[in-house]
Amino acid sequence: MDQRIELGLINTLRIDRVTEPGLYLIAEDEEVVLLPNAYITNDMHVGNDIKVFIYTDSEDRLISTTLTPKGILGDIVSVEVVDLLPFGAFVDIDLPKDLLVPKNKQKSSFSVGQTRVVRIIEDEHTGRLIGTEKFSLEDAPKTFTKNDEIEVVVYAKSPLGYKLVVNGKYEGMIFHNEIFENIEIGSSKRAYVKYVRDDGKMDVSLQKIGEKNINDIEEKVLDILKQNGGELGFTYKSDAEDIKDVFGISKKSFKATLTKLIENKKIILTSNTISVC
Repeated sequence: MDQRIELGLINTLRIDRVTEPGLYLIAEDEEVVLLPNAYITNDMHVGNDIKVFIYTDSEDRLISTTLTPKGILGDIVSVEVVDLLPFGAFVDIDLPKDLLVPKNKQKSSFSVGQTRVVRIIEDEHTGRLIGTEKFSLEDAPKTFTKNDEIEVVVYAKSPLGYKLVVNGKYEGMIFHNEIFENIEIGSSKRAYVKYVRDDGKMDVSLQKIGEKNINDIEEKVLDILKQNGGELGFTYKSDAEDIKDVFGISKKSFKATLTKLIENKKIILTSNTISVC
């Protein structure tokens, strides 16, 4: 059982008593919080310890839930915008109450259905959980080495490429000329470290450096051809952007793959198409 109830975190609390609106849970300091009836299961009994997430209800009272939100206090999460009001936007974090991102915490205007990346923080004025796009990230330690596997969330586009949140807390970048698949704000991906710069920011690759498997690329090209009736209007001269959009690889890799597939008699190349043998 936790010593006190903490907003925005997963708390371990003891079931203290049963009431009409639900169970009251207690911390060691004897503060209590309601777990509404909607989350009560048959195996919950007075005296049991249970894990719950703590947030505030529409009247700013602490409330608990057994639901798992998209993130806890301090986390940076990808969220969908579900409503707009003059003072801010509401985003879905998988709780009954949506998370407010106030106007002054937004970097640009929100629109319903859009995906944004925010950090979950506590509003120092109201004591509520809110979201902010205005977050800072830590410098990456030099202990990272080339080809270390990392998890990244795409959070912004820049003239050089896309800015990334690495492992939930570090700043990363992937450059436009190294992207050969669709990238969207809010998307989460497995990636690899290129190197950590002197300014603490990390250069990132979506593929292991120096370890591309030509056989995997060949299979990918063949699969895409088969999914499109066995033939597509591509050749050695096709536009690099078109190749990236359809096959998710660079023009250089595409040309090398075509040569290998033709040599192995797996595809036929004409003046304006490639087709499966």
